[in-house]
Formats: sequence, C-alpha cells, structure tokens
Amino acid sequence: MRPTRKCEFCGKTFVPRSGMQKYCSEECQAEAKRLRKKRQQDLINGIEPIMDLQHQEYLTFSKAAILMGCTRQYIYKLVANGKLKASRLSSRMAFVRKADIEKMFEGNPYKRVIPYGKRKPSCKPKTTNKQEPTKGKEENEVLDYYSGEEVMSIYKVKKSWLYTSARRNKIPMCRIAGKNYYSKRHIDVFFGTAVDIHSITEWVTADDVEEVFSMSKSALRAYTYRHKIPTKREYGRTYYSKEHLEELRRTDLMSDDNYYTTEQVQQLYGLTSANICHIVRAHHISKVKVGVKNLLLKTDVERAMAERAAKGL
Repeated sequence: MRPTRKCEFCGKTFVPRSGMQKYCSEECQAEAKRLRKKRQQDLINGIEPIMDLQHQEYLTFSKAAILMGCTRQYIYKLVANGKLKASRLSSRMAFVRKADIEKMFEGNPYKRVIPYGKRKPSCKPKTTNKQEPTKGKEENEVLDYYSGEEVMSIYKVKKSWLYTSARRNKIPMCRIAGKNYYSKRHIDVFFGTAVDIHSITEWVTADDVEEVFSMSKSALRAYTYRHKIPTKREYGRTYYSKEHLEELRRTDLMSDDNYYTTEQVQQLYGLTSANICHIVRAHHISKVKVGVKNLLLKTDVERAMAERAAKGL
C-alpha cells in the first residue's frame, strides 16, 4: 500500500509522486506560492516606512503615529494636552520633531499603578480616645445622645444594622470608651418617631397595608417618608401606625353617602374621565383623594350638573 500525505494548502489527502511533494495539485502549489509572496511583500511594506523614518528628523502626524505604533488621533491628543510639541507651518501641514518624541518618553517614566483596594494601610496610629461628634447640618450644636444599647432596646434593631444605617444616613455619632452614641433627635427623625410612639396602640405590617389599603411595599415606603408616618422596627420587621394611615387614606369615606366615586359619576351622567376632570375644575367641585381614587362631593356634583342642564349642555 502506497503512503499518503495531506496537502499543506487545501488539506486533502493524496498519494505523493515523490518524497518532496507537498501539494496535491499544481493549482494548490501555485496558490500557496502566491500567498507566500504576498506575506513577504506585506512584511516589507510594513517595515519599509519604519526604516525610512529612522533617517527623518521631522515627521508628520501620520508618520509619528507609525513610529510610535499608535493612531493619528492619539498624536493629536498628545499635542492638544501639551505632552508632545508640534509645529504648524500652514493650515494643512504640521510636523513633530523626533527629538521631542524621545524627550516626551524620557519625561514620563513608567510607574506602577497600585489598585485602590490593594493600597497599604496608613501608618498613622489610631486614637481610641474620645472622638468629636460627626458634624451634621448644624455645627456647634449640643445634642442629646442614645447609647447603642438604648437604640437596640427601644427600636429592636441589630447592632450591625444600626451602625450601617447611621453611617449611610449621616446620623451624628461619637465613640466613648469603646461604645457608640447616636444623636437622639436624628435617631427619632430617622425612625419616624418625632411623636411619642408609646401613645400609639395599633400597628400594621407592610402585608396588612397592602391588603387593606392596596399599596405596594415600595409605594408604602415612599408614602411613609413623604407624610412622616410614625414607624417602628422590631426584630427585623417594620410596623406602621394604623391611626396615621387611616387618617391620611380616609378609607371611611369610601362608604360615605355624601361622596361619589368617579366611576359612579360616569355611570349616572354618561361622562368620560376627561369630561369629569374639566367639570371638577370649571365648577369647583370639592374632591378627596382616597388611595388611587378621587371622591367627589355629591352636592357639588349635583349642583354642577344642574348648571350644565340649565345651559343645555
């Protein structure tokens, strides 16, 4: 059985006629020779410009980019930043001196960049003595302080959560004898307890609010912050004052006969939502917002409809 060989150009298997044959056909041999000459010419074309630049003292921006192995736009950037000197002879001709390129490299030696997370710690000694309270908006203000244990006992929060929240919300604090003390006023405002929470008897969770008032948890957090509803946190759960929520949401008005909902007005008078909005503004109808719904005072609605009927509308 005659030995076979793989063509170095097309990869086909063939039976060589001699031990020196590398290609399966004359076409593959000619094509391989053409590609070999092309690679040689490309190498020469790439080296020749650099060899020519070795004997030139003044370079255009394009040739300077070839010499440095970068783009022409980067040369423009170096010149614009003042790192590389250039001379403009006309509106379309500018040159860079090779000596200035070498001078630029000599003036900018390589320096190791240490990542931020791997920097060596400072050698300054840490003081464990009494620290000054963190400055807030009011400077030179005498503040009453809670100890960390008092905050954890009153609001039922963890030590790590308290410290992180105080740092994140810039609550003034100080450290004395290894213990953290937090500004009483800022803690009360942060927990929404500017009022006396001990006088509030009914509390609801976020799940209860979602069921009763049809509010999502994100909407509840925003609503609580906007209206300063008292809250308390116990063992990782947040509770909201039911009394304040009911006072603001006015859920009792939904069953009040003195008010119409927008849907009821649409059914009674055959109006669209846009018509109702216009009538409310034009006739000064009193309205109350309960959740996502608007309640319209029944007497004002009937008065406005009577006026429209008198005008033939």
